[in-house]
Amino acid sequence: MGLSDSALLHVVMQFNFAGQFLSALPYGHGHINDTYEARFLLPGGQIKRYILQSINTRVFRDPVALMENIEQVTSHLRRAIDAAGGDADRETLTLIRTREDKAWYLAEDGGFWRAYLFIEGAVSLEQADNNDQFFQAALAFGRFHQLLQGFPAEVLHETIADFHNTPKRFQDLLTAARQDRAGRASQVQSELAFVKAHESELSLLVEAWKNGDLPLRVTHNDTKLNNVMLDSETGEGICVIDLDTVMPGLALYDYGDAIRYGASTAAEDESDMEKVWFDLDKAEAFTRGFFEKAGTILTPREIELAPWGAKIMTLECGMRFLTDYLNQDQYFKIQYPDHNLVRARTQFKLVADMECKWNQYAQRCQMLRC
Repeated sequence: MGLSDSALLHVVMQFNFAGQFLSALPYGHGHINDTYEARFLLPGGQIKRYILQSINTRVFRDPVALMENIEQVTSHLRRAIDAAGGDADRETLTLIRTREDKAWYLAEDGGFWRAYLFIEGAVSLEQADNNDQFFQAALAFGRFHQLLQGFPAEVLHETIADFHNTPKRFQDLLTAARQDRAGRASQVQSELAFVKAHESELSLLVEAWKNGDLPLRVTHNDTKLNNVMLDSETGEGICVIDLDTVMPGLALYDYGDAIRYGASTAAEDESDMEKVWFDLDKAEAFTRGFFEKAGTILTPREIELAPWGAKIMTLECGMRFLTDYLNQDQYFKIQYPDHNLVRARTQFKLVADMECKWNQYAQRCQMLRC
């Protein structure tokens, strides 16, 4: 990650961590931020762990606004969890404040840092081994929406402008293809044609919101399975993490993105397209869990359009990967030159298979409505 031991130690010393510092090592598989697991020795001999993160300010250009969102949302969640008799230290993220009583630290080199309490006895998964794990993640995301019902979404900052503005993402893709900065446009003509064939569908959710058919809510906007902590013993989904993209949005963004990621039979960057399919049983498991919790607050129109949330979010994510590929990989971390192209292809394969199973999927969603 390129940070010297002395520079990292300096950052560590800015936060109100408990105990004697032992180590800070790279942690996790995130695409955007640099993350460390920091270990401290407590007086009784126990090890206490924290998450220390450097926020990618190239992606999140207003990190103060981002952190203000997280402070507001986690404070609300803590109050709601406490009122329900839960354990807020495990059921939501706990920010560790700096020695100057701030939720973040701005280093002299411009690095923007924050820290969280490590959630012990819990794991996050890249892919579900079974449908119950996906169901548990759905319960967690649904409860996230349920607990935030009544929070005024409009007071939150839009930390990434037009994040789920799918028509705008389409125009960004066309611009990237036209400019062809990386000289790759000739390699992706079939992918571009696939997206263009779906142009008429891309504005469905945005237009429904503009017309007042869908309400504005506090949304997570990155509802991957690995953004839920599952209890190591019970398997229960206990905490939604990675709140960087929490902002005003539509519930179907969260539902749809989770289906996109978790109802695939393969990893997001699987290069063998024969392994990539839309799993109806996984989609049903998530829908059942999400509706069980969030269904108490969702409107009939939100539930009706749920399958479209999945399809449009999958198309949008594919467009984002393809746009980044054409722009020479400026947003997502990559491990090899065609990584973003492979990611885009998995999304488009999912959309195609989703369309083949559309009637079955829509029927299952309607059967599960509250």
